[in-house]
Amino acid sequence: MTKFDLAQVSTPAFVVDLSLLKKNLELLDQVQREAGCKVLLALKGFAMFSTFPLVRQYLNGCCASGLNEALLAHEEFGKQVHVYSPAFKDEEMRQIMPIADHVSFNSLRQWQKFRPVLQAAAKAPSPGLRVNPEVSTVEVALYDPCSPGCRLGVRAAELEGADLSGLEGLHFHALCEQGADVLEKVLEAVEKNFAPFLAQVKWVNMGGGHHITKPGYDVTRLVRLVKNFRERHGVEVYLEPGEAIGLNTGYLVTSVLDIVGSQGTPTAILDISATCHMPDVLEMPYRPFIIGSGKPGEYAHTYKLGGTSCLAGDVIGEYSFPEPLELGQKLVFTDMAHYTMVKTTTFNGVPHPDIVTYDPATAELRVVRRFGYEDFRNKLS
Repeated sequence: MTKFDLAQVSTPAFVVDLSLLKKNLELLDQVQREAGCKVLLALKGFAMFSTFPLVRQYLNGCCASGLNEALLAHEEFGKQVHVYSPAFKDEEMRQIMPIADHVSFNSLRQWQKFRPVLQAAAKAPSPGLRVNPEVSTVEVALYDPCSPGCRLGVRAAELEGADLSGLEGLHFHALCEQGADVLEKVLEAVEKNFAPFLAQVKWVNMGGGHHITKPGYDVTRLVRLVKNFRERHGVEVYLEPGEAIGLNTGYLVTSVLDIVGSQGTPTAILDISATCHMPDVLEMPYRPFIIGSGKPGEYAHTYKLGGTSCLAGDVIGEYSFPEPLELGQKLVFTDMAHYTMVKTTTFNGVPHPDIVTYDPATAELRVVRRFGYEDFRNKLS
């Protein structure tokens, strides 16, 4: 069970255990120190800024996927800000330039467009170019940044004869929940396909998708790869994990509202929604774990778990329990910190879960944010 008292949690609620978050950060800091690199928080995966006072004690800054994340990093984190986007608007670049340390462009056309602006600015971020190593290792096409025809990054063939003067960094992102063994394959492709460009840059951003804090991850191999690469090419190296920061640190606590279906497997209606609160369950797809549950048929009582939106497919999956579920019973989904809060929606007006922190040192459950009608209304017009 959880360390905290479920009776004190109003549902639905995301609860992040600060001690588990600190444990992840300590491991990431170890990687920084041993490999001589810098680790950034990828806000696209975890942007719970109430935890930033803790996170910034360990990490060097944030990477942002556009203007709004860059502003959040600048205002709430207060350290380095690295920005990448598939394409920037003129007004976005105007606001990004004074607050960013690095900006990575997705195409030569974007770099050529903004190069004069950066060169003329009194304070400009270090410019980089995102490349595509064309090493496809991610099984789910939706999440594969190197899939055939993917719009993300410049391929080696496009750089032949191109004017790369002024670029100071090379950026690639090829992983998704993967280990150092996959990174090694990607690095081989980068060194082979982008050698001339690699020789001119000052820094290399190896992107995200590094599952560093997952049990069993080969941290020693990662440190060796990064350290050797950094020393071999004389560059500063950045890693920007998002999931690795919040991995296994959070919970989503929900209550059973109703049980329906007189034929076949009954469905328990929860006060959460897969499509609104945990969309990767449908998109990836994957089956999140519930404390005390089993696979269908493993225990005596099997249920489908459904959400409160009107989407027919708003079903989390089938789970079994040793005892029948009761109305009002609380269920706890694990590993619900990354790619949950950042992807939630107010579709159907489904209420957004509270955001709560738990500190085992004081046993305090603190409601950081509670959402209401105004949040739903103000998102519309």
